[in-house]
Amino acid sequence: MADEQEIMCKLESIKEIRNKTLQMEKIKARLKAEFEALESEERHLKEYKQEMDLLLQEKMAHVEELRLIHADINVMENTIKQSENDLNKLLESTRRLHDEYKPLKEHVDALRMTLGLQRLPDLCEEEEKLSLEPVCHVTSKFTGTHLYALCAKPRVDLETPKSQSGSRMNEERENTWSCADQNPSLWPVIDVLM
Repeated sequence: MADEQEIMCKLESIKEIRNKTLQMEKIKARLKAEFEALESEERHLKEYKQEMDLLLQEKMAHVEELRLIHADINVMENTIKQSENDLNKLLESTRRLHDEYKPLKEHVDALRMTLGLQRLPDLCEEEEKLSLEPVCHVTSKFTGTHLYALCAKPRVDLETPKSQSGSRMNEERENTWSCADQNPSLWPVIDVLM
């Protein structure tokens, strides 16, 4: 009888061992699957971080590129301002020279007329280079303002010295500006030149 009980106990133990072993194998299989999933997720996370690093590097490269573009824009704006200032100075200098030239030409024309000689040709008739018209195209491209040619129609009548020929001096001055009549778009020059 005792042997029988001992055998039954052993059989119970074997049954429990078998059940526990099966349970353990199931957990082991699940554990293995979890480890594989964990390793896979770790690989994915590493790849995501590498991709994020690449994106951040690309972002910083674009930020640097934008910074350089902004720096270039600032340099270009300063260059344009300096060029506009230089252009305005040259225009003012040209205007002063033109103002010096006008009375001299009028006086010479008056003297020539007293001798029966023809008047000298106007600047715009004489040479195209003495017109500021090309400057207009360059300046308006950047600033939207207009610079004008030397040959333009004045709005006000400048006072000129009377000569022996009387009002013929004013006629000569009108002839000086007559080239503006051929191109009315140049008339606003008086704002700059007068």
